[in-house]
Amino acid sequence: MQPRDAKFLLDFFLPQLVFEQTRTKAVLLAIPPNQGDYRPAPQSRSTFELARHLAGTEMWFLDGVLNHEFAEDDNLEADLPKTVAGFADWYDRHFFARLPRLEALSGEHLAVPVNYIGVRNDPAVTYLSLTLRHTAHHRGQLSAYLRPIGAKVPAIYIESADASLRSIA
Repeated sequence: MQPRDAKFLLDFFLPQLVFEQTRTKAVLLAIPPNQGDYRPAPQSRSTFELARHLAGTEMWFLDGVLNHEFAEDDNLEADLPKTVAGFADWYDRHFFARLPRLEALSGEHLAVPVNYIGVRNDPAVTYLSLTLRHTAHHRGQLSAYLRPIGAKVPAIYIESADASLRSIA
């Protein structure tokens, strides 16, 4: 990948990441504080575990782009809040702390191939696409937990049965 192409992709992906972050934050804010243990099936992650995975892994992907390394994830979620109530704030602060660093990346930095856990070795910028897809996947899972735990599903791309289009800011 040429540096100018990598920079083009960064400019394409960053506004999408910012929009998706607002939608993920809305889903995190919708989780009732006393419903962290809910799981729809025994093999499913609990609401708490899924929210921690979603928020923590998104930062892990962004750090992989920034640092050219996907660090071991054994302690990936160690510094995350221990309650559902703290997720939205943690997620917001950590995402927006990384955003200026992402915006400042050069095309040369973004074009460098990065080893992704021994499975892929793609230019750093391509992992922003994987970040978007991973987050959307787990946000969809988490939003499917909301009604069974007595919460309303926020509008994500279009209105939901619980929220109008006007609620998307």
